[in-house]
Amino acid sequence: MSETVDITTLPGIAVMRGFLDGSVPPPGALTLLGMRMVSAEIGSVTMSLNPGPHHANPMGVMHGGILATLLDSVMGCSVHSTLPAGRIYTTLEIKVNYLRGVTPSTGTITATGTVVHAGRRSAVAEARVTDAAGKLIATASTTCLIMETAA
Repeated sequence: MSETVDITTLPGIAVMRGFLDGSVPPPGALTLLGMRMVSAEIGSVTMSLNPGPHHANPMGVMHGGILATLLDSVMGCSVHSTLPAGRIYTTLEIKVNYLRGVTPSTGTITATGTVVHAGRRSAVAEARVTDAAGKLIATASTTCLIMETAA
């Protein structure tokens, strides 16, 4: 695996596929939280996470911020997958709907982000998190700002 890769020189889909095959180091947040890339296509990215006690709030349920990070990650990566080299994005806003709690006994959860609109200056994406049985855990939407990399 490469130690450093300037992802701004690659098309977004190449970055996402690099996360999958190990040729591009994953973002630190994914590694820290235990998120894994499952698939990456132009406009759609899927990640999974095995909930553990280290993800829990004081009540023993996965902290909402962990789910929000998972949702933000798949939505942002789905937007990134549509960008040419030299273009980057940042999240402008995120809206999350929590539908059920997650505990270690929930088992693997899977999140898929999908681009709804990819424009020159902004993009909109949505995401869903489900458990292994397909039960919906949370949904989200985001607006991202698209910009040129700094020269």
